[in-house]
Amino acid sequence: MQCRLDTSPPVHRWMKDSLDRTAFRKSLSILGVRVPASKTTTILKSEQLKRYIIDLPKIRSVVWDPSGGKDCRLILLKVTEEAALSPEARSFLQEQCADLTEHTINLKYDYWTADEILQSVLPEALCDDSPTGFSIIGHIAHMNLNQEYLPYKHLIGQIILDASFRGKNPTIKTVVNKLDNIDTKFRFFKMEVLAGESNFIVEHHESDCRFAFDFSKVYWNSRLHTEHDRLVQLFQPEDVVADVFAGVGPFAIPAAKKGCAVLANDLNPDSAHWLLKNINANHVSYLVRASCEDGRDFIRNAISRALQDPFPAYTGPKLSRMQEKQQQRRRRQEQQSTGTNPPTMESLHAPVLSRREVTQFVMNLPDSALEFLDAFRGILVPLSLAEAEGQLSGIYTTMPMVHCYCFTRELDADKAEADIKQRAEAKIGVKLDEEVTLYFVRSVAPNKDMYCISFRLPRNVAFAR
Repeated sequence: MQCRLDTSPPVHRWMKDSLDRTAFRKSLSILGVRVPASKTTTILKSEQLKRYIIDLPKIRSVVWDPSGGKDCRLILLKVTEEAALSPEARSFLQEQCADLTEHTINLKYDYWTADEILQSVLPEALCDDSPTGFSIIGHIAHMNLNQEYLPYKHLIGQIILDASFRGKNPTIKTVVNKLDNIDTKFRFFKMEVLAGESNFIVEHHESDCRFAFDFSKVYWNSRLHTEHDRLVQLFQPEDVVADVFAGVGPFAIPAAKKGCAVLANDLNPDSAHWLLKNINANHVSYLVRASCEDGRDFIRNAISRALQDPFPAYTGPKLSRMQEKQQQRRRRQEQQSTGTNPPTMESLHAPVLSRREVTQFVMNLPDSALEFLDAFRGILVPLSLAEAEGQLSGIYTTMPMVHCYCFTRELDADKAEADIKQRAEAKIGVKLDEEVTLYFVRSVAPNKDMYCISFRLPRNVAFAR
């Protein structure tokens, strides 16, 4: 009994540089049950025929009968000949006075998935792991093709673009591939367009924030969104966060939305440019101060910047415009009832400059962030010379937490922890033993994992002379 139809696309392994969509056509000759519209439910639910009803994706099981009247329907079966039906099924059709007729289903390029098309055009040796995975950043699908697929990269890109447009990701307009070479100074990957528009300016949404940036000139990894959320959840709204390698703001802006004050820095001028735009677009300019300088300089200057130019105190969640108007109305009513003058707009929004202490350092540059830990040595010494050391110690009764991202080749968790801790201690110059935790972020390659080591900055490091 034949109950399976071959719906695989035609094989065209001659394609390499360009895609011919018209070559993907296939006709399936099947049987249909011609019945009055009033009987379709009876046929569809019958035990005798249920297993023969066609169940192909994107194909309706009931269609209009092209040769019958307006009240006739065809119930499509996944068989090609009457002999494939069981005696019980044929007997049931006779009882229902239902006729069998031939019907043709025409499949075209849009019917098949990207993986199915790739299986029909790539060499058989490459079909086992056909590349259909990608990250989505705004309107860009970002692929990371292995070397063996590069001769077919434009073909692959066009197939992915087509499948995205008619599938779950219709907003994708560009497919890019990451190149092997990386910008050694600013640490972003260069890329090439495989299909679609040559437009790298994207708008991406994450953690209720909107980020715009030029994906070809800055670093962004959508796979890190859960890590961004995890770390920001560790912060308290009263915190002052120093983001050493802030990029376009995936840590800084969500932290500010939470209420944190943030010093955000990136050496890449393009990252700093889009960071500033994102600060303004997300309405957190009163809480985030952007800079563009070397990470070591930023670490050494962050303490004094917060001390000399404090942030407003955290006064609770930011009110909406409607809530602000209601609050102002209540205050005016209270003032009128007491006979005093209502407060001015300036006095209502007058900042209380009280946040002077950096409480969190974020170092999200896993390839080399550990190398910057020596910059923490003596970061409070220049200030202690300018002020009474006792006063400074009074402000920093608790040392800030440091969250440093890094890679390791050690895949065993215990060995990875020992490796990362040893490298961090060698750079910072002391043994780390206060509030030290290691968090596995993700595997980035078969023998390469990403971690975040968090620790309380030792006081003898901060005041080292």
